[in-house]
Amino acid sequence: MRTSNDTASSTNSGTTDGTASSTRNDLVETIVRLEWDTFQRTTNTGGRAACQGNWPVFHQMRASQFLTWPENLLASYRDDLKDAEYVGRNLVTEKYARMMRSTHPEEYAATIEPYIPALSAARETEQETIIATQVAWAREFRERYPKLGASMRVLTTAEDTPDATSFETYLRGELGTYSERTLDLYGDFVARLATEHRNLTEETIGNTVRIAGFAGLDEAELAQ
Repeated sequence: MRTSNDTASSTNSGTTDGTASSTRNDLVETIVRLEWDTFQRTTNTGGRAACQGNWPVFHQMRASQFLTWPENLLASYRDDLKDAEYVGRNLVTEKYARMMRSTHPEEYAATIEPYIPALSAARETEQETIIATQVAWAREFRERYPKLGASMRVLTTAEDTPDATSFETYLRGELGTYSERTLDLYGDFVARLATEHRNLTEETIGNTVRIAGFAGLDEAELAQ
């Protein structure tokens, strides 16, 4: 398997009740720890990847993403991770495997595709609708914050190389591991943000820079 560094971040999704907020934060921490433990069991081509030993950065990136999610989506994805472990699936390994459809197509076709769950045409269509929205958000963010954007992954699958996995391809790999329940909830979440004229990339990276100690995106952009 070929791993690549995880990226993520965003604003809290507006919960004001203290108990509810605490529950969301507990879910975020549970998910990040479950993913980390799973990541430790992911075999990387060429040996263990450096990012597999960097818990602080992994925690920052993954927590930044999950802090944007509503509680019902968090709970559903937590259950995905637990259900997968129960039946012997490694969703982090599978995520990276699915990315190789673009970055290492021959290896993917020969040694991966026959051994991971196939996605229906309807499922892929649902994912691509989400991906198109998020790629547009990421492009808009890079235009508004070019210095922060320069540290992001390349944007589109057309830019993939064997050594560089794009934001689009990474997202496609991740969505492909979600249960139908989680994907439906995630799609509803993305659609709601779109109707509210919010940008998930901006919110996610906003979380990332605040965890890093900046007051917000503008301060972080100036510091680059």
